Amino acid sequence: MQRRKFLKKSTIATAGLISAPLIASYKEEEEDPILSSTNKNIKPIVIATWNVENATAKAWEVLVNGGSSLDAVEQGVMIEEADENNQSVGKGGRPDRDGTVTLDACIMDSEGNCGAVLCMENIMHPISVARKVMEDTPHVMLAGKGAEKFAYEKGFKKTHLLTEKSKQEWLTWKKTSHYKPIVNIENHDTIGMLAIDSKGAISGACTTSGMAYKIAGRVGDSPIIGAGLFIDNEVGGATATGVGEEVVRTVGSFLIVELMRQGKSPQEACEEGVRRIIAKNKDKLNFQIGFIAINKKGETGSYCIQPGFSYRTYSEAGHVNNIPESYIKG
Repeated sequence: MQRRKFLKKSTIATAGLISAPLIASYKEEEEDPILSSTNKNIKPIVIATWNVENATAKAWEVLVNGGSSLDAVEQGVMIEEADENNQSVGKGGRPDRDGTVTLDACIMDSEGNCGAVLCMENIMHPISVARKVMEDTPHVMLAGKGAEKFAYEKGFKKTHLLTEKSKQEWLTWKKTSHYKPIVNIENHDTIGMLAIDSKGAISGACTTSGMAYKIAGRVGDSPIIGAGLFIDNEVGGATATGVGEEVVRTVGSFLIVELMRQGKSPQEACEEGVRRIIAKNKDKLNFQIGFIAINKKGETGSYCIQPGFSYRTYSEAGHVNNIPESYIKG
């Protein structure tokens, strides 16, 4: 992966690239100009969709030990990907209508680098494969068998993802083959996570097994940069959960970050993001969408269509499960 290089003062002087009077304005150490503008009072924080306390605890552990926000979000959501009791992410995820578990994930760092895998089979940690796509290829997205083959080449092991519990539920579903998303379950719950580290770098991750009993090949918003997740280190980040098709139609996470760029708080931006979706659906609001967001100051926000959504934060203030306001009141 190509990254920008920041020259030391001595290097600049040796190269004769800048006059001596101006050299003094440069700091002695290498420095990323985006990160150097960070408010020094910002403290590490992690925020995630749903009450995934083990995931946020892992991410916080990474942050307080001086780790990067990118490592934090990856390792945080990996906890859920490996938890067979979570039937919406990773191993144990509910299958499509053909009985195949397919996984989607994306990751994005503070420099705008991003990677994603779509409709990938047989790999427990799609978020880590997405990171490899970001760091080891010139691409942003790999899909299907190509993503799976790439994962094997990078050393990931083949894993049978369909657990007996999810298999039996699928067999029961096949008796009627009736598909109707259930509010706050949607037959899936995406895990989206955002974090700020001690250097002020913001990163995000999003991972899911998608809608249960979906048409084979269906992909929602979760692995789509700008829809399910978006990070701009000068502004903040956002991620989404719920019926992904509706988030894709409004490029929801990008919209929220841009609203924060215009001066809205994370809370105000999330509320407007939900209102945009509501405007496109009017009276057809029998589904859930939930957004979470964080800005450069470490301020957070969240909003959803239906009551029942929650999000968890971990910071120096504590480890808290938060219940946001909803458009429809319970």
